[in-house]
Amino acid sequence: MQPVERPSSTGNGGGDVGSGVNELLLPRAMASRHDELQYLELVQDIIKRGVYRPDRTGTGTYARFGCSMRFNLRHTFPLLTSKRTFWRGVAEELLWFVKGSTNARDLQDKNIHIWDGNSSREYLDSVGLNHREEGDLGPVYGFQWRHFGAQYKDMHTDYTGQGVDQLADLIARIKANPYDRRLLLTAWNPAALRDMALPPCHMFCQFFVAHGELSCLMYQRSCDVGLGVPFNIASYALLTRMVAQVCDLQPGEFVHMMGDTHIYANHVEPLQEQLRNPPRHFPTLKINPAKKDIDSFVLEDFELIGYNPHKKIDMKMAV
Repeated sequence: MQPVERPSSTGNGGGDVGSGVNELLLPRAMASRHDELQYLELVQDIIKRGVYRPDRTGTGTYARFGCSMRFNLRHTFPLLTSKRTFWRGVAEELLWFVKGSTNARDLQDKNIHIWDGNSSREYLDSVGLNHREEGDLGPVYGFQWRHFGAQYKDMHTDYTGQGVDQLADLIARIKANPYDRRLLLTAWNPAALRDMALPPCHMFCQFFVAHGELSCLMYQRSCDVGLGVPFNIASYALLTRMVAQVCDLQPGEFVHMMGDTHIYANHVEPLQEQLRNPPRHFPTLKINPAKKDIDSFVLEDFELIGYNPHKKIDMKMAV
C-alpha cells in the first residue's frame, strides 16, 4: 500500500503537512492551563511527524509510538470539548463492560451503535467467526473483567460464578489494602484472543491510592486518536470515579499510556478542523452518592454539568 497524501490545512492537498498546518499551532502560553491541550498537541504532533503505515483495515495511518497524557479528576471531568463527545455512549458502554455483557444488541437497543461494525454478520465471517451469532462479540472486555478464564460459549450463557471476577476482586483489594501494588485489571487474555471479534485495544490498567485519592493508569496497545481516544479518556475517568466512590475514596488522576498511537488517513482533515477549536472548560460530573455497589450503577446516576463543547465532527470508523 502506498502512503496516502496528507492534505494541507488549506485543503489544497500538499504532500508534507508540516508547513501547511502551522496556522493551527496551539498557543504555547496555553500549554499548562488546560488538560485537553495534551490531546490537541498529540493530534498536531502525529499529523506533522507521524510515520505512515498500512493497517489491518486498509485505510492507512500516521502513527507515533509511546505517548502519554495525564488528566486531573479532582474537580472536573475530562470529556473533550474541542468537539462534541458522545457522553451517553461512553457511560452506557462502560456500564455494559461492568455488566460483563458481550452482546452488541444490548447497546443497539439503547440506540448506541459503536460496536455495530465489529459485530455484523459480514465482519464476524471475515475474521473466521462464522459460527457466531450476529451481535456476539465473544469474550471481550466485560467478559474478561468479570469472568476471566471461564470457557466462553455464547452471549446468551449465564456465567455467574465462572472464572475470576477481576473487578470485584480489585474493589475488595482496594478496600482491604489500598497501598497494594497489585491493583490491576486486564482485558488481555492470550488464550481467548482467537474467540474475540476484536482483541482489546485498551487492555490493562493499574490503580493507585495516595492521600485518600484513587488514580488509574491505563495502557492502550492500539489508539485511534480521532474516534477512540476521546471515548477511552472519558470511559476510564468514569471507571475511576465509580471505583473511588464504592471504595470511599476521592478521585485523583487518570494517566493514559498509549502504544501504537495513530490517526487514520481519512481522519486528518476532520482533526485539522478540530485543532481550530480552542478547548472550553471541562464539565463536572455528579454521581448518585447512594450508590456503593459497582453493579448498581445506571445511566441516571450520572449527571454531567456544564458541558458546552464545540459541534460534533464526523469521522468514519475503520473496521
